[in-house]
Amino acid sequence: MKKSAWLPAVIAPVVVAGAVAAPMIANAASAPIAGKDPSAADVIASIAKSSDTAYSGRIDQTSDLGLPELPTGSGGSSLEGDASDALGLLTSSHTARVYVGGADEQRVQVTQQLAEQDVIRNGSDVWTWDSKSRTATHVTLPAHAGSRPDEAATPADVAKRAVEAITPTTTVSKPTEVRVAGHDAWQITLTPKSSDTLVGTVRLAVDQQTGLPLRATIEAKEQSDPAVQIGFTSLQYGAPAERLFHFTPPSGAKVETKDLSDAAPNATGDGTHQQRHHFGTEPTFTGTGWDTIAELPAGTVDRSSLGGDATGLLGQLTKSVDGGRAVQTSLVSVYLTDDGRVLVGAVPVSALVAAAK
Repeated sequence: MKKSAWLPAVIAPVVVAGAVAAPMIANAASAPIAGKDPSAADVIASIAKSSDTAYSGRIDQTSDLGLPELPTGSGGSSLEGDASDALGLLTSSHTARVYVGGADEQRVQVTQQLAEQDVIRNGSDVWTWDSKSRTATHVTLPAHAGSRPDEAATPADVAKRAVEAITPTTTVSKPTEVRVAGHDAWQITLTPKSSDTLVGTVRLAVDQQTGLPLRATIEAKEQSDPAVQIGFTSLQYGAPAERLFHFTPPSGAKVETKDLSDAAPNATGDGTHQQRHHFGTEPTFTGTGWDTIAELPAGTVDRSSLGGDATGLLGQLTKSVDGGRAVQTSLVSVYLTDDGRVLVGAVPVSALVAAAK
């Protein structure tokens, strides 16, 4: 399945929320955020209710990581595909329409330059569609996809544990009132205690009535504008038209089918294992908290096999450092070692070079 640059713009608010309180997002029941003076745990607990919320809206994502906006996916470029998508995410803005009918009905739609890209889920069926290439992928999910294994714990209990778990590395602010896409929200701010990370703050705004994450903002240290911001610019609650969750490939479209219905629970779970299988390697991690560094093993990147376009762009984006080449943005650094390893983290390049030795 081709990963598109705009997809992280859609899922990022959920990812940020999950990083704070992943175990309880799958739970269904919670009340609107109570009172005029909620705690951070109250706000985090309210996210649980949003898994069954029906809505439609527009999400905008902007990035300001200090990289030039580069042409990606141009005709014949050796950077087409995943590398092109990653560059597009890092250097440009994206807009998506989102339709959610419930926990197992979602559609994400992007229209750009007379082309449309869609991801549609209806129960165990997931379709992706790219009108430009006229290709579709149909994935059948396992029966346990989207299951809720942690219903024994209340959202409030899990939220309290989540806040307690992150406070050794992070300062969690008292919620403040903000307004996002016409809706009242509580915003909490996470500030790393580490002096080594490039991350300055992470702000998460959550709808006061539904617990739906409305906006996520990541600010880099010593940068006035957000490095990454993803949030709703319009949002309407209520079930979208049922037809939006049904898809039939147009005549003549190329269709790929993937049946995951018999996959073991730990093979798909939250999708992490499946994504690692796509790359054929699993990263190892060093460091803790905001200073965590992910490393992919030797041979992950074979620079000798890159085409002229990719080699030229690699030289433009990266600089020579001890043992390889690296790029440091305002928020994240990437280090490509001479033996083909890749190290990534929200830390300076020097930290990646040290970790690689």
